Amino acid sequence: MLNFVIIGAAQAGLSIAYELKQRGYTFLILDKEKEIGASWLNRWDSLKLFTPAEFNNLKGFEFPAPNGSYPNKYEVADYFKKYVKHFNFPIQLNTLVTEVKKEKDIFEISHSQGKTMARNLIVATGPFHIPYTPRFAEKISDEVVQLHSNYYENPDQLQDGKSLVVGDGDSGFQILNEISKSTTKTVYFSGNTSVQTLPQEFLGKTLWWWFTKTGFLSISKESWLGQKIINSRQPIIGTDVKEIISRENVECVGFTQNADDNLIEAEKKDIKNVKNIIWATGYRPNFEWIKGLELDKNAYPKHERGVSHMKGLYFIGLPWLHTRASATLGGVKEDAEYIANHIENHVKKEVPQEFSEAEVS
Repeated sequence: MLNFVIIGAAQAGLSIAYELKQRGYTFLILDKEKEIGASWLNRWDSLKLFTPAEFNNLKGFEFPAPNGSYPNKYEVADYFKKYVKHFNFPIQLNTLVTEVKKEKDIFEISHSQGKTMARNLIVATGPFHIPYTPRFAEKISDEVVQLHSNYYENPDQLQDGKSLVVGDGDSGFQILNEISKSTTKTVYFSGNTSVQTLPQEFLGKTLWWWFTKTGFLSISKESWLGQKIINSRQPIIGTDVKEIISRENVECVGFTQNADDNLIEAEKKDIKNVKNIIWATGYRPNFEWIKGLELDKNAYPKHERGVSHMKGLYFIGLPWLHTRASATLGGVKEDAEYIANHIENHVKKEVPQEFSEAEVS
């Protein structure tokens, strides 16, 4: 019987693991991937953080990159590996959790390697669960390469010919930028082009420096201003949207509305014979594998700053768990400390034990 199980070995899981270890709690981290950092390595090749290195530190171990630099996904994954090794966290990889149910104050965690029992459970699986694509994507010809941004790596995956990028968030514009640079063929863009953009640097300081200095990242979701930010469209950071959409081979077609075989219906025109579609259309949360969990209107768990309504169950790494920084690499540690302090006031420590079943990386 384990005292704590943490599901997820990315920044949220590692942050709460650090806090538990500092307080003398025993735990085991379960992760579905084959290596530490895979959640970042699985993203597109050219991905870089829009937060400078000095704002990406997890607690107790600085990010090994120069201040003012913007790390790529390989540097983030390597940082996680070093972090795990430095603190010697017990981790069981290749372990996909499929169901959690609570009986008689014990969590039964079913996964691809069997079952694990725990008195307390911390879910650190992040906000990106089910890649979302509109239903009409199923009506598009099999001859068209369709990739959700979750599976997009680089332009080499695409067929020769016209492409369509759907989605007006950071991912959509970054992928549009890369694809339109890689070809002279037309790249259609579907989404809102009247988006607010922010530079990565302003008046000699990084944007994140200004966010920190002004307290923007610490605004609580319970506050009036926090609610206003949550309900407003988030700006695109560090991407020159106007320059990208003004390129000769980029054509903006408004919102995509329907499709049939080789015909894509968009607001401004019908598009025929595209060879590739990248759906940068976001994700849907999935917590239905936790039996008896109460969800809010957006299908996220009901909680009070990460403390679930189900005793012994905690969440970390969710968007706006408490502040704008809650789901960021450098901001998650504040929530981890809060949850750990709550645990310290409510959960007894157990006698340390060996983790013979754990694969420690």
